[in-house]
Amino acid sequence: MLGEIVFVAGEEPALVEETLAPMSEAAEAAGRPFEIEPFHLRAVGNDGRFLGGAFCRIMQGWVYVAYIGVSADARGGGIGAALMARIETVARERGLAGVYLDTFDFQAPGFYDRMGYAEIGRLPAVGDAPQRIWYCKRLDAAGNDGENGDGRT
Repeated sequence: MLGEIVFVAGEEPALVEETLAPMSEAAEAAGRPFEIEPFHLRAVGNDGRFLGGAFCRIMQGWVYVAYIGVSADARGGGIGAALMARIETVARERGLAGVYLDTFDFQAPGFYDRMGYAEIGRLPAVGDAPQRIWYCKRLDAAGNDGENGDGRT
């Protein structure tokens, strides 16, 4: 019987582990264990200055791009495209299905369109909350882009 539900602000590693444990057990029982492998990329200039970075996770056969950012003075210089290309290379090298991510309507949806990503879902803009857009790109080991599920390749 439920006693109470407690709001926990901020990071709580013990709660994360407690919550993931039953999910992991159920996934394991279904033959789909949660084997999460985080990785990060850092782009630096010839002078060592930070230009951009990405925080990613490999899980269930895909790379999820949780965050990608390019410093304001480096935008438009191909840094974002280079980071995404390296993420796709990681996915191909590991034989993964592809890459998926989300962005907001005020960020970079046009960038992902140009990179060949297919839109796979949206949360609507409501009040002051911006629209959130999900994208994916299927890949194959030979370096070709696969079909993204919307008829585009």
